[in-house]
Amino acid sequence: MNTLRKFPYKHVLVLGLAKSGTAAAKALLRNDIDVRINDYHTNKDAEIVTELTKLGAEVIVGSHPLYVLDKMEVIVKNPGIPYHNPVLQEAIKREIPIITEIELAARLLHQHDIIGITGSNGKTTTTTLVHQMLVESNEQVKLAGNIGVVATEVAETLEPDEALLLELSSFQLMGVRHFKPHVAALLNLFDAHLDYHGTLDEYVKAKTNIFVNQTSDDYLVYNLDDERVADVIQRAKANTIPFSMSKKHIAGAWLDDEYMYFKEEPVIALRDIVLVGDHNKENILAAIAIALLMGATKSGIYRVLTTFSGVEHRLQFVAKKHERLFYNDSKATNMLATEKALQSFEKPTILLAGGLDRGDEYDQLIPFLSHVKKMVVFGETANQLASLATKLGIVVKKVHDVKEAVQVAYTLSEPGEVILLSPACASWDQYKTFEERGNMFIQAVHTLA
Repeated sequence: MNTLRKFPYKHVLVLGLAKSGTAAAKALLRNDIDVRINDYHTNKDAEIVTELTKLGAEVIVGSHPLYVLDKMEVIVKNPGIPYHNPVLQEAIKREIPIITEIELAARLLHQHDIIGITGSNGKTTTTTLVHQMLVESNEQVKLAGNIGVVATEVAETLEPDEALLLELSSFQLMGVRHFKPHVAALLNLFDAHLDYHGTLDEYVKAKTNIFVNQTSDDYLVYNLDDERVADVIQRAKANTIPFSMSKKHIAGAWLDDEYMYFKEEPVIALRDIVLVGDHNKENILAAIAIALLMGATKSGIYRVLTTFSGVEHRLQFVAKKHERLFYNDSKATNMLATEKALQSFEKPTILLAGGLDRGDEYDQLIPFLSHVKKMVVFGETANQLASLATKLGIVVKKVHDVKEAVQVAYTLSEPGEVILLSPACASWDQYKTFEERGNMFIQAVHTLA
């Protein structure tokens, strides 16, 4: 089992449990670190509290008293906890370092390669593609991070010949200090999570942490077509490898009307790629560059791209029922993701949308709604989206939740139409996660009368 190195702290506060906090606490305890855990939502009688207490941790639940900071040298923070939390505000005043579990995972790895992928959209698809391309090429790699597997758990048991592939959110990257991937990727930068970061500059700063510690021995794959990305990578010390949908014959991944290329070598014909959508062509180009840098073969890449049709909750084809096509895009938690989804279809579409109200205006969706014939809206943003539909002359129905939305959409639909769940909003007003929302959609589709 891998142990912590260059970790100078002996007294650590783990703030927030859930999966990442629990894994971090257990890893620290296994390395003889004095661990205090503070979680607001967990009940003191919960099984996990008993387990962690028996392992030697001090567990304080039900509130965030400031005394949890006493004698603590560093905080390992759950990525979802905002920095306006009173414990974190006090820690900043006391100059106590705040890191996330990703930083802890990096301290567990000695001679292992790390691949890190981030961006406002496309992270999960790109990361999944890279993982499958490397596996199909017989490269040893484990997948973790924002994709649902806790990085610390994987890092502890990673073999010397295995690489760690991480999907990384801005929340995770905001809390790194020495984390350094050998191959990093910055896919795009759009206005996102500003309710958490406060400003676009802070959001971009968090994203750029993926390459801030890289050296000339490392690689940074980046989107040449994204002006913000092209600007911020000027500060990178790594070897920069571009990908582009519009520029040809570059020293990276690009395409023409027939093929995708890496540098001047053709990799795959466009007609052979199964995954739909122009935005997925960007994800594929990025994945090709990353995978080839990590030793993937063209044959391994080809096998993946001729069979891979998408990840769960990201433009996932669910079923064809009575000549209607149902797609689950629950992972579209912002407008940009919904725009990309809508651009993937030419058929008449019924859009299911709505969720957490972050104060956004939805007019930027207007250019992408030309083939949307009807909308079914739900959640906190139902009224805003209904007003948008009415303004555009789109038939709209307001419902309680996704389950009801499926039934109503089916009733409104005609044979040959697409019924698309692409909410353009986070799920937290009604659901714990976008996965829960997407699973409700899938179940409702399969149980349609």
